[in-house]
Amino acid sequence: MCHRSKTMGVPKALLPYLWLLGLTTKVCLAEATPSPPAGCGKDLQSIYYNLCDLSSAWGVVLEAVAAFGVVTTFVLTVVLVASVPFVQDYRKKSLIGTQAFLLFGTFGLFCLTFAFIVKQDFSTCASRRFLFGVLFAVCFSCLAAHSLSLNFLARRNHGPRGWVTFGMALLLVLVEVIINTEWLIITVVRSNDSPKDPCRVKNEDFVMALIYVMFLQVLAFVASWPVLCGRYKHWRKHAVFLLLTTSLSMAIWVVWIVMYIYGNQQEGGQAWDDPTLAIALVSNACVFIFFYVIPEISQVIRPGPEQIYEEDVYPTRGVGYETILKEQKSQSMFVENKAFSMDEPSSAKKPVSPYSGYNGQLLTSVYQPTEMALMHKGPVI
Repeated sequence: MCHRSKTMGVPKALLPYLWLLGLTTKVCLAEATPSPPAGCGKDLQSIYYNLCDLSSAWGVVLEAVAAFGVVTTFVLTVVLVASVPFVQDYRKKSLIGTQAFLLFGTFGLFCLTFAFIVKQDFSTCASRRFLFGVLFAVCFSCLAAHSLSLNFLARRNHGPRGWVTFGMALLLVLVEVIINTEWLIITVVRSNDSPKDPCRVKNEDFVMALIYVMFLQVLAFVASWPVLCGRYKHWRKHAVFLLLTTSLSMAIWVVWIVMYIYGNQQEGGQAWDDPTLAIALVSNACVFIFFYVIPEISQVIRPGPEQIYEEDVYPTRGVGYETILKEQKSQSMFVENKAFSMDEPSSAKKPVSPYSGYNGQLLTSVYQPTEMALMHKGPVI
Protein backbone atom coordinates (compact mmCIF):
# COMPACT_ATOMS: atom_id res chain seq x y z
CA MET A 1 0.00 0.00 0.00
CA CYS A 2 2.79 2.38 0.87
CA HIS A 3 4.60 1.77 -2.41
CA ARG A 4 1.39 2.38 -4.27
CA SER A 5 0.78 5.67 -2.46
CA LYS A 6 4.24 6.95 -3.42
CA THR A 7 3.92 6.08 -7.07
CA MET A 8 0.26 6.95 -7.30
CA GLY A 9 -0.37 9.66 -9.88
CA VAL A 10 3.03 9.13 -11.62
CA PRO A 11 2.94 7.63 -15.08
CA LYS A 12 4.66 4.31 -15.36
CA ALA A 13 6.67 5.55 -18.32
CA LEU A 14 8.51 8.11 -16.11
CA LEU A 15 9.53 5.66 -13.41
CA PRO A 16 12.79 4.54 -15.13
CA TYR A 17 13.82 8.16 -15.58
CA LEU A 18 13.16 8.98 -11.94
CA TRP A 19 15.17 5.98 -10.84
CA LEU A 20 18.08 7.09 -13.06
CA LEU A 21 17.89 10.64 -11.64
CA GLY A 22 18.07 9.33 -8.09
CA LEU A 23 21.06 7.17 -8.93
CA THR A 24 22.83 10.14 -10.50
CA THR A 25 22.14 12.26 -7.40
CA LYS A 26 23.66 9.60 -5.16
CA VAL A 27 26.80 9.43 -7.32
CA CYS A 28 27.22 13.23 -7.22
CA LEU A 29 26.84 13.28 -3.45
CA ALA A 30 29.45 10.53 -3.16
CA GLU A 31 31.86 12.53 -5.31
CA ALA A 32 31.21 15.68 -3.28
CA THR A 33 32.19 13.88 -0.06
CA PRO A 34 35.06 11.61 -1.03
CA SER A 35 36.22 8.94 1.33
CA PRO A 36 39.46 9.78 3.19
CA PRO A 37 42.64 8.19 1.82
CA ALA A 38 44.67 5.60 3.65
CA GLY A 39 46.22 7.07 6.79
CA CYS A 40 43.63 9.82 7.33
CA GLY A 41 40.71 9.85 9.72
CA LYS A 42 37.08 10.11 8.68
CA ASP A 43 36.49 13.39 10.52
CA LEU A 44 39.49 15.13 8.91
CA GLN A 45 38.76 17.83 6.38
CA SER A 46 39.85 17.20 2.81
CA ILE A 47 42.16 20.22 2.82
CA TYR A 48 44.53 18.37 5.19
CA TYR A 49 44.65 15.05 3.33
CA ASN A 50 48.21 15.65 2.08
CA LEU A 51 49.46 15.61 5.65
CA CYS A 52 48.44 11.99 6.19
CA ASP A 53 47.86 10.49 2.74
CA LEU A 54 50.14 7.45 2.51
CA SER A 55 49.51 7.04 -1.21
CA SER A 56 51.22 10.38 -1.98
CA ALA A 57 54.22 10.19 0.32
CA TRP A 58 55.70 13.60 -0.53
CA GLY A 59 53.45 15.36 1.97
CA VAL A 60 54.23 12.97 4.80
CA VAL A 61 57.99 13.12 4.16
CA LEU A 62 58.09 16.91 3.98
CA GLU A 63 55.92 17.12 7.07
CA ALA A 64 58.39 14.97 9.03
CA VAL A 65 61.41 16.95 7.80
CA ALA A 66 59.72 20.27 8.58
CA ALA A 67 58.78 19.13 12.08
CA PHE A 68 62.36 18.01 12.71
CA GLY A 69 63.59 21.39 11.44
CA VAL A 70 61.26 23.27 13.77
CA VAL A 71 62.56 21.37 16.81
CA THR A 72 66.20 21.72 15.71
CA THR A 73 65.88 25.44 15.12
CA PHE A 74 64.31 25.96 18.54
CA VAL A 75 67.10 24.00 20.25
CA LEU A 76 69.80 25.91 18.37
CA THR A 77 68.22 29.21 19.37
CA VAL A 78 68.29 28.20 23.03
CA VAL A 79 71.94 27.10 22.70
CA LEU A 80 72.92 30.36 21.00
CA VAL A 81 71.26 32.54 23.61
CA ALA A 82 72.62 30.43 26.49
CA SER A 83 76.18 30.76 25.17
CA VAL A 84 76.19 34.57 25.47
CA PRO A 85 77.78 34.64 28.98
CA PHE A 86 80.59 32.36 27.80
CA VAL A 87 81.60 34.35 24.72
CA GLN A 88 85.03 35.90 25.34
CA ASP A 89 85.35 37.84 22.08
CA TYR A 90 83.13 40.92 22.15
CA ARG A 91 83.16 41.11 18.34
CA LYS A 92 81.52 37.69 18.07
CA LYS A 93 79.08 38.55 20.84
CA SER A 94 77.89 41.61 18.89
CA LEU A 95 76.74 39.35 16.01
CA ILE A 96 74.60 37.04 18.14
CA GLY A 97 71.51 39.24 17.71
CA THR A 98 71.73 39.05 13.92
CA GLN A 99 72.27 35.29 14.04
CA ALA A 100 69.26 34.85 16.33
CA PHE A 101 67.21 36.87 13.83
CA LEU A 102 68.30 34.45 11.08
CA LEU A 103 67.20 31.54 13.26
CA PHE A 104 63.81 33.20 13.58
CA GLY A 105 63.54 33.38 9.79
CA THR A 106 64.63 29.74 9.43
CA PHE A 107 62.04 28.70 12.01
CA GLY A 108 59.39 30.49 9.94
CA LEU A 109 60.49 28.72 6.75
CA PHE A 110 60.01 25.31 8.34
CA CYS A 111 56.58 26.34 9.63
CA LEU A 112 55.54 27.78 6.26
CA THR A 113 56.21 24.39 4.66
CA PHE A 114 52.96 23.09 6.19
CA ALA A 115 51.01 25.80 4.32
CA PHE A 116 52.32 24.39 1.03
CA ILE A 117 51.53 20.80 2.01
CA VAL A 118 47.85 21.42 2.73
CA LYS A 119 45.53 22.22 -0.16
CA GLN A 120 44.91 25.73 -1.35
CA ASP A 121 42.30 28.11 -0.02
CA PHE A 122 42.14 31.89 0.43
CA SER A 123 44.02 32.04 3.76
CA THR A 124 46.77 29.56 2.89
CA CYS A 125 47.42 31.14 -0.52
CA ALA A 126 47.61 34.64 0.97
CA SER A 127 50.09 33.51 3.63
CA ARG A 128 52.14 31.69 0.98
CA ARG A 129 52.40 34.69 -1.32
CA PHE A 130 53.33 37.10 1.47
CA LEU A 131 55.53 35.07 3.83
CA PHE A 132 57.58 33.21 1.22
CA GLY A 133 59.52 36.30 0.21
CA VAL A 134 59.54 37.93 3.66
CA LEU A 135 61.01 34.94 5.51
CA PHE A 136 63.67 34.40 2.87
CA ALA A 137 64.45 38.11 3.04
CA VAL A 138 65.01 37.78 6.79
CA CYS A 139 67.58 35.02 6.28
CA PHE A 140 69.44 36.58 3.37
CA SER A 141 69.41 40.03 4.97
CA CYS A 142 71.15 38.61 8.04
CA LEU A 143 73.74 36.92 5.82
CA ALA A 144 74.32 40.15 3.89
CA ALA A 145 74.68 42.20 7.09
CA HIS A 146 77.10 39.64 8.53
CA SER A 147 79.22 39.65 5.37
CA LEU A 148 79.42 43.46 5.39
CA SER A 149 80.46 43.41 9.04
CA LEU A 150 83.13 40.81 8.29
CA ASN A 151 84.71 43.16 5.75
CA PHE A 152 85.46 45.65 8.54
CA LEU A 153 86.70 42.89 10.85
CA ALA A 154 89.00 41.40 8.21
CA ARG A 155 90.69 44.76 7.56
CA ARG A 156 90.64 46.55 10.94
CA ASN A 157 89.96 43.69 13.38
CA HIS A 158 87.01 45.67 14.73
CA GLY A 159 83.67 46.17 13.06
CA PRO A 160 80.40 48.02 13.61
CA ARG A 161 78.47 47.53 16.80
CA GLY A 162 75.93 44.79 17.15
CA TRP A 163 72.90 47.06 16.99
CA VAL A 164 74.21 48.60 13.76
CA THR A 165 74.51 45.17 12.09
CA PHE A 166 71.09 44.11 13.34
CA GLY A 167 69.55 47.41 12.23
CA MET A 168 71.05 46.97 8.78
CA ALA A 169 69.45 43.51 8.46
CA LEU A 170 66.13 44.83 9.74
CA LEU A 171 66.06 47.66 7.21
CA LEU A 172 66.75 45.24 4.37
CA VAL A 173 63.83 43.09 5.52
CA LEU A 174 61.46 46.05 5.73
CA VAL A 175 62.06 46.76 2.05
CA GLU A 176 60.81 43.27 1.15
CA VAL A 177 57.81 43.67 3.47
CA ILE A 178 56.79 46.83 1.63
CA ILE A 179 57.32 45.22 -1.78
CA ASN A 180 55.31 42.10 -0.91
CA THR A 181 52.49 44.11 0.64
CA GLU A 182 52.11 46.30 -2.43
CA TRP A 183 52.37 43.32 -4.77
CA LEU A 184 49.73 41.36 -2.87
CA ILE A 185 47.36 44.32 -2.87
CA ILE A 186 47.85 44.97 -6.57
CA THR A 187 47.51 41.35 -7.69
CA VAL A 188 44.63 40.38 -5.38
CA VAL A 189 42.56 43.52 -4.94
CA ARG A 190 43.44 45.37 -8.15
CA SER A 191 40.82 47.95 -9.13
CA ASN A 192 37.77 45.74 -8.56
CA ASP A 193 35.55 45.98 -5.53
CA SER A 194 35.47 42.23 -4.91
CA PRO A 195 38.80 40.64 -3.88
CA LYS A 196 40.46 38.23 -6.26
CA ASP A 197 41.52 34.74 -5.26
CA PRO A 198 45.26 34.83 -4.38
CA CYS A 199 45.58 31.23 -5.52
CA ARG A 200 45.11 32.30 -9.13
CA VAL A 201 48.34 34.29 -9.31
CA LYS A 202 50.52 33.18 -12.21
CA ASN A 203 53.79 31.42 -11.53
CA GLU A 204 55.74 34.03 -13.46
CA ASP A 205 54.26 36.84 -11.36
CA PHE A 206 55.12 35.00 -8.17
CA VAL A 207 58.75 34.61 -9.23
CA MET A 208 59.02 38.23 -10.38
CA ALA A 209 57.93 39.39 -6.93
CA LEU A 210 61.03 37.71 -5.46
CA ILE A 211 63.62 39.71 -7.42
CA TYR A 212 64.63 41.68 -4.33
CA VAL A 213 65.28 38.43 -2.42
CA MET A 214 67.53 37.30 -5.27
CA PHE A 215 69.37 40.62 -4.99
CA LEU A 216 70.00 39.92 -1.29
CA GLN A 217 71.44 36.52 -2.18
CA VAL A 218 73.86 38.04 -4.65
CA LEU A 219 74.79 40.79 -2.18
CA ALA A 220 75.66 38.29 0.56
CA PHE A 221 77.61 36.15 -1.90
CA VAL A 222 79.63 39.00 -3.44
CA ALA A 223 80.33 40.76 -0.12
CA SER A 224 81.85 37.60 1.37
CA TRP A 225 84.67 37.31 -1.15
CA PRO A 226 86.76 40.35 -0.05
CA VAL A 227 86.94 38.90 3.47
CA LEU A 228 89.21 36.14 2.13
CA CYS A 229 91.78 38.80 1.17
CA GLY A 230 91.66 40.65 4.48
CA ARG A 231 94.61 41.35 6.73
CA TYR A 232 93.30 39.38 9.72
CA LYS A 233 93.05 35.81 8.55
CA HIS A 234 91.13 34.36 11.50
CA TRP A 235 87.90 35.86 10.07
CA ARG A 236 88.18 33.93 6.81
CA LYS A 237 86.43 30.83 8.10
CA HIS A 238 83.27 32.87 8.73
CA ALA A 239 83.41 34.06 5.12
CA VAL A 240 83.71 30.44 4.00
CA PHE A 241 80.50 29.59 5.89
CA LEU A 242 78.72 32.46 4.14
CA LEU A 243 80.01 31.49 0.71
CA LEU A 244 78.91 27.88 1.11
CA THR A 245 75.47 28.89 2.36
CA THR A 246 74.79 31.48 -0.33
CA SER A 247 76.15 29.37 -3.21
CA LEU A 248 74.02 26.36 -2.25
CA SER A 249 71.00 28.61 -1.76
CA MET A 250 71.40 30.13 -5.21
CA ALA A 251 71.67 26.66 -6.72
CA ILE A 252 68.44 25.61 -4.99
CA TRP A 253 66.68 28.74 -6.23
CA VAL A 254 67.77 28.19 -9.83
CA VAL A 255 66.44 24.62 -9.74
CA TRP A 256 63.05 25.39 -8.20
CA ILE A 257 62.44 28.45 -10.40
CA VAL A 258 63.15 26.48 -13.59
CA MET A 259 60.94 23.64 -12.35
CA TYR A 260 58.19 26.01 -11.19
CA ILE A 261 57.97 27.96 -14.44
CA TYR A 262 58.85 25.42 -17.14
CA GLY A 263 59.05 21.90 -15.73
CA ASN A 264 55.66 21.73 -14.04
CA GLN A 265 53.80 22.89 -17.14
CA GLN A 266 55.22 20.01 -19.13
CA GLU A 267 54.41 17.48 -16.41
CA GLY A 268 50.71 18.22 -16.31
CA GLY A 269 49.75 21.69 -15.13
CA GLN A 270 49.97 22.85 -11.51
CA ALA A 271 49.98 19.41 -9.91
CA TRP A 272 53.59 19.80 -8.79
CA ASP A 273 53.62 23.51 -7.94
CA ASP A 274 53.05 23.06 -4.22
CA PRO A 275 55.55 20.18 -3.81
CA THR A 276 58.17 22.22 -5.69
CA LEU A 277 57.83 25.23 -3.39
CA ALA A 278 57.65 23.06 -0.26
CA ILE A 279 60.84 21.21 -1.22
CA ALA A 280 62.56 24.53 -1.91
CA LEU A 281 61.60 25.80 1.55
CA VAL A 282 62.78 22.71 3.42
CA SER A 283 66.04 22.28 1.49
CA ASN A 284 67.08 25.93 1.78
CA ALA A 285 66.21 26.02 5.48
CA CYS A 286 68.37 22.93 6.02
CA VAL A 287 71.23 24.68 4.22
CA PHE A 288 70.94 27.59 6.66
CA ILE A 289 71.05 25.20 9.61
CA PHE A 290 73.90 22.89 8.60
CA PHE A 291 76.18 25.24 6.69
CA TYR A 292 75.82 28.48 8.65
CA VAL A 293 74.09 28.24 12.03
CA ILE A 294 75.81 25.16 13.44
CA PRO A 295 79.35 26.21 12.31
CA GLU A 296 78.82 29.71 13.69
CA ILE A 297 77.62 28.41 17.05
CA SER A 298 80.68 26.15 17.24
CA GLN A 299 82.93 29.18 16.64
CA VAL A 300 81.21 31.74 18.83
CA ILE A 301 82.43 30.22 22.12
CA ARG A 302 86.02 29.81 20.98
CA PRO A 303 88.33 32.63 22.10
CA GLY A 304 89.96 34.93 19.58
CA PRO A 305 93.71 35.10 18.89
CA GLU A 306 94.16 37.81 21.53
CA GLN A 307 92.56 35.69 24.26
CA ILE A 308 94.61 32.64 23.24
CA TYR A 309 97.83 34.68 23.41
CA GLU A 310 97.02 35.94 26.90
CA GLU A 311 96.21 32.44 28.13
CA ASP A 312 99.52 31.13 26.75
CA VAL A 313 101.75 33.93 28.09
CA TYR A 314 100.53 34.83 31.55
CA PRO A 315 100.33 31.32 33.04
CA THR A 316 103.98 30.74 31.96
CA ARG A 317 105.06 33.91 33.70
CA GLY A 318 103.29 32.90 36.87
CA VAL A 319 104.93 29.47 36.93
CA GLY A 320 108.38 30.97 36.39
CA TYR A 321 107.90 33.50 39.17
CA GLU A 322 106.75 30.83 41.60
CA THR A 323 109.73 28.68 40.67
CA ILE A 324 112.14 31.54 41.42
CA LEU A 325 110.49 32.14 44.78
CA LYS A 326 110.78 28.46 45.66
CA GLU A 327 114.45 28.41 44.72
CA GLN A 328 115.19 31.51 46.79
CA LYS A 329 113.29 30.06 49.73
CA SER A 330 115.20 26.77 49.55
CA GLN A 331 118.54 28.62 49.36
CA SER A 332 117.70 30.77 52.39
CA MET A 333 116.62 27.71 54.39
CA PHE A 334 119.86 25.97 53.46
CA VAL A 335 121.94 28.94 54.63
CA GLU A 336 120.05 29.23 57.92
CA ASN A 337 120.42 25.53 58.65
CA LYS A 338 124.12 25.69 57.93
CA ALA A 339 124.58 28.72 60.13
CA PHE A 340 122.79 27.13 63.06
CA SER A 341 124.83 23.98 62.69
CA MET A 342 127.97 25.96 63.51
CA ASP A 343 126.73 26.64 67.07
CA GLU A 344 126.39 22.96 67.95
CA PRO A 345 129.32 21.39 69.87
CA SER A 346 131.58 19.30 67.76
CA SER A 347 132.10 15.65 68.65
CA ALA A 348 135.78 15.89 67.75
CA LYS A 349 138.37 17.05 70.34
CA LYS A 350 140.07 19.22 67.81
CA PRO A 351 138.56 22.69 67.82
CA VAL A 352 137.03 23.85 64.60
CA SER A 353 137.50 27.31 63.20
CA PRO A 354 134.34 29.38 63.32
CA TYR A 355 135.00 30.49 59.73
CA SER A 356 135.04 26.96 58.36
CA GLY A 357 131.42 27.26 57.11
CA TYR A 358 132.06 30.48 55.21
CA ASN A 359 132.21 29.99 51.44
CA GLY A 360 132.98 33.55 50.37
CA GLN A 361 129.45 34.24 49.00
CA LEU A 362 127.24 34.77 52.06
CA LEU A 363 127.43 38.19 53.66
CA THR A 364 124.66 38.78 56.17
CA SER A 365 123.03 35.44 56.73
CA VAL A 366 126.29 33.57 57.77
CA TYR A 367 127.12 33.28 61.44
CA GLN A 368 129.81 35.83 62.44
CA PRO A 369 131.50 35.08 65.82
CA THR A 370 132.17 37.89 68.29
CA GLU A 371 135.38 38.55 70.26
CA MET A 372 133.91 36.98 73.42
CA ALA A 373 133.18 33.79 71.52
CA LEU A 374 136.74 33.62 70.28
CA MET A 375 138.11 34.05 73.82
CA HIS A 376 135.94 31.24 75.17
CA LYS A 377 136.88 28.84 72.38
CA GLY A 378 140.57 29.41 72.88
CA PRO A 379 143.31 29.79 70.39
CA VAL A 380 142.88 28.40 66.93
CA ILE A 381 145.49 25.78 66.03
